[in-house]
Amino acid sequence: MAESGRDKFRKFNRIINFLSAFFSLLPRFILRFLFTFFRNMNGKSGLLIRYLLLRNLAKSCGDNVSIQPNVFLFNIHLIKFGNNVSIHPMCYIDGAGEIEIGNDVSIAHSSSILSTNHTWNDVTVPIKYNKETFSKVTIENDVWIGCGCRILAGVTLHQRSVIAAGAVVTTNVESHSVYGGIPAKLIKKINE
Repeated sequence: MAESGRDKFRKFNRIINFLSAFFSLLPRFILRFLFTFFRNMNGKSGLLIRYLLLRNLAKSCGDNVSIQPNVFLFNIHLIKFGNNVSIHPMCYIDGAGEIEIGNDVSIAHSSSILSTNHTWNDVTVPIKYNKETFSKVTIENDVWIGCGCRILAGVTLHQRSVIAAGAVVTTNVESHSVYGGIPAKLIKKINE
């Protein structure tokens, strides 16, 4: 039986902690530059380097967090990552309004999580120049976000929920449930 990511993480935990402590000596602007520089690096080396940088840039970062190549993370200092989190290629995550990701969360490829919105109240300027609003996104433990999903500002995805591929989540998601569609709606309850 092949070793899981969690097993490998436990096996090399001391080395990872040592390397993370070494990276913590670098100034934040260099850490941010390196995170962008290594964004597209494939293989285990790329995963390790991104993890070490993430541990020193994020608001908090648990064990065994896998950031795959071509993931775009903005305002990392306002994002919390739990344990055993995987974020797959071509995801876009902006923590400007804060994002909290729990344990055992999988975010499939090409998904977006946004914690900001544009307003359109000031008619004297184009909408794109109107003020932004910021609203925290919370993803609780044991959540699976399918490919191509959009999670919008201010929502909570409660524990043990599944977001079907292509869904646009604009309101809170119940625990033990599957949501899908545009906008996402309850499809069925699971494991209750």
